Amino acid sequence: MSKSQVKSVYFHKAGNASVLQIESHDAKEPASGEVRINVEAIGLNRAEVMFREAQYLEAPVFPARLGYEASGTIDAVGEGVTQLKVGDRVSTIPSFSMGQYGVYGQSAIMPEHAAVPYPESLSAVEGASIWMQYLTAFGALIELGQLQKEQTVLITAASSSVGLAAIQIAKQVGATAIVTSRTSAKKAALLSAGADHVVVTDDEDLVDRVMSITDGQGADLIFDPIAGAIVEQLAAAAAQGATLIEYGALSSEDTAFPLMHALAKGLTIRGYTLFEIVQDEARLQRGISFVENGLASGSLKPILDKNFKLEDIQQAHEYMESNKQFGKITVSV
Repeated sequence: MSKSQVKSVYFHKAGNASVLQIESHDAKEPASGEVRINVEAIGLNRAEVMFREAQYLEAPVFPARLGYEASGTIDAVGEGVTQLKVGDRVSTIPSFSMGQYGVYGQSAIMPEHAAVPYPESLSAVEGASIWMQYLTAFGALIELGQLQKEQTVLITAASSSVGLAAIQIAKQVGATAIVTSRTSAKKAALLSAGADHVVVTDDEDLVDRVMSITDGQGADLIFDPIAGAIVEQLAAAAAQGATLIEYGALSSEDTAFPLMHALAKGLTIRGYTLFEIVQDEARLQRGISFVENGLASGSLKPILDKNFKLEDIQQAHEYMESNKQFGKITVSV
């Protein structure tokens, strides 16, 4: 592939999905410590929308590539690569800078540590749909939240891939999963996905419902990517000594600190990103083992939504922003 032309997605300015362009270029060679992947499938993440809009943790440098998750076969390795070889079937762990690497395209170069073999039982599309969602949820619920059997976890935006992964992990450890959905359209699907209770926030009072479900105790752990005004409600729905983990900023509203609830209940409220896990080798290895064991036992199984073609990447991003999805949005290359 090194002398051939490949197609990749680039953007030359921040903006809506229309800035994404497919461009042909010479396939690049991996540098020392890197591998090159012949990409078969891509998993989409909300972080990539924010990166495209220049609203993410790091700013794009133009012309910019993007994308955290892909699966495929290694077709070249750089000097010093010892754990992987040409022909290995791998998927990528989001443990790198999108400003330096990006996977949207036919070919992707990665640091060796970011590419890992995925179970043979999974398709390429499923392989591109595991690490971001499961490691994000594992880090919050297991590593930080220390979720235990018979505890209650409250999961907002539960129809996202991370939300569904959190439901599966909660059920794996024997916890009760209360989830929220703005409308009733996804209620049946969320119950089928393992949620014990669904609170439809357009129709029901979130705090009242959580308190009713928990016999007035509140949720022991709260996992939220929305922020904004809902944080006050989440704090009100929390148990004494609960932990509230904020892992996103989907709301455009300012997020006020719920001081009185935090004081009255001794709450721990913290920000969190996947990078806390993937940049800590011990945590990362625990996470990989947890996910691999769950996939092998069947307690973890990626829920796939709509699949797009690479040439329809603009429509794929627009679909993600519509919030209509239930599970992982993917792209076949």
